[in-house]
Amino acid sequence: MPIDYSALKDWRFDDVTHRYDRRDTILYALSVGAGENPADDLALRYVYERDLLVVPSMAVVLGYPGFWLRNPATGLDWKSVLHVEQSVTLHRALQPEGSVTGRNRVEEVYDRGGGRGAVMVTVRDIADALSGDPVATLRCTEFCRGEGGFGGPPPPVRDIESMPQTPPDHEIAVAISPRAALLYRLTGDDNALHVDPSVARTVGFERPILHGMCTFGTTVLSLVRLLVPNRPGAIRHMKMRFTAPVLPGDRLSIDVWHIRPGSVRFRVRVPSREAVVIDYGWLQFDTYQ
Repeated sequence: MPIDYSALKDWRFDDVTHRYDRRDTILYALSVGAGENPADDLALRYVYERDLLVVPSMAVVLGYPGFWLRNPATGLDWKSVLHVEQSVTLHRALQPEGSVTGRNRVEEVYDRGGGRGAVMVTVRDIADALSGDPVATLRCTEFCRGEGGFGGPPPPVRDIESMPQTPPDHEIAVAISPRAALLYRLTGDDNALHVDPSVARTVGFERPILHGMCTFGTTVLSLVRLLVPNRPGAIRHMKMRFTAPVLPGDRLSIDVWHIRPGSVRFRVRVPSREAVVIDYGWLQFDTYQ
């Protein structure tokens, strides 16, 4: 069933009211690698309810509409859709518990031409469910490999600022738990690609791959610990491009460059495969609080 551009562009999402508590916040932190070392006092702040801190990337699981791409009416082959870019802008610090409303919309579906796929951009605005005050804005870009040639607008020309060519100022080593995908799916993303070997094989992977959003969260947590160790509420904006899959059990190296006060660029590699898995990363934060 080919893409119906108008139907997909105007896809109706119900508002998602999401009540979360400290257990949910702790589960998210565990799923992105917090608490691997039980003697790490700083990591304990993210996984122990006393004086609990929130990993800023947890915004991506709040107000989530579910895996709506599986609906046949979208005209998409959900197994061939890849998450390629993600950005999060935080309008205020996330609280360890609360109630929010997520409003999701398809911003645009770009046609790359017959046999070349499509690019879909979705936006989620998260607001406090009681006051209506904005909490976060998320922008997700997905590559629909099995689509294209449906008559939609072409992708815009983008001016992407190149990465630094100097050696990084920091290199952070991170080990991904072999159980990371099994934990992360409990936060709401139950795409079978990340747990079912038979599904992974149908789209060309030897085994299930890690959720891109789990790699996103692991990277953000590592950067928070480097830059603003005990004040994650200082994070204001983060974005990155996913360039290759991460496998549960991989060991990552995060390269970090200081650009100016309150702004870093970063890239994530899997040295054992000589693979860059995240590129063109930006993170911005307040230098005071």
